[in-house]
Amino acid sequence: MSLDLVVLKQKVMAAVIDVSTLPKPTADQNRLGIIMQTVFMITGAIALLVVTIGGLRYVLSHGDPSATAQAKNTILYALIGLVVSILGASIVAFVVGRVG
Repeated sequence: MSLDLVVLKQKVMAAVIDVSTLPKPTADQNRLGIIMQTVFMITGAIALLVVTIGGLRYVLSHGDPSATAQAKNTILYALIGLVVSILGASIVAFVVGRVG
């Protein structure tokens, strides 16, 4: 598209959309921080619980190769989930810090 068409499209879209009726966000940095901390605590607790369950399954597998492999996978996936949640919390904190 040429630049003229892009500008024309933006003007048409601005004329069609009435932004005055959109809700205004009321969350501030403190409230977002509390929400993120709560979500992170819950995620960490769930990951700890799943790692504990995986450890118990590993101990109770009695050397059965398939049960041992399932227990190792449980622990591995719980730790991967914890790392993903930490990265997600870091990204959200970075974005909120830049925008807010």
